[in-house]
Amino acid sequence: MSLYDDAVLVLKGYEGQEELRQAYLDHLAARPDGLWKSCHAGHVTASALVADPERGRVLLTLHKKLRMWLQMGGHCEPEDTSLAAAALREATEESGIAGLTLLPGGPVRLDRHPIPAPCHCHFDVQYAVVAPPDAVQEISDESLDLRWFGYGEVADVADESVVRLLEATRARL
Repeated sequence: MSLYDDAVLVLKGYEGQEELRQAYLDHLAARPDGLWKSCHAGHVTASALVADPERGRVLLTLHKKLRMWLQMGGHCEPEDTSLAAAALREATEESGIAGLTLLPGGPVRLDRHPIPAPCHCHFDVQYAVVAPPDAVQEISDESLDLRWFGYGEVADVADESVVRLLEATRARL
């Protein structure tokens, strides 16, 4: 199965956020290249919130370009076999943590947001991953900082999209 086919199936099976979910599906139907960074009309991205439920915390990255505390994530790559695999790859690369596991049940949320030129927007498919008990993070070259925040601290450092992702993740844990 191609990444495109996986994305369509994942989105068709996603429950909730019906209007936004349909906008994602319409985007992909109109643009067969809608998964790739080269699609300047906007493209699907995959992200994952790294959670440590045992300690009640999440790992956020201070994004180098945006200078905002965000979940791990980014563009799909040709070698990605699924959106879930892309999200897990991004979380592993950006956190440096080996042994992350996807939270079952598929995406946790969808979040469409504008981004600076040359593109117009990201259609982000957001997952959650659980860190192993002995997780040791390592900052990547895409980050200015990497830090664990208690659930109650996230609203003080991150924007509403990250807060909503945390709420949805906690509801699934």
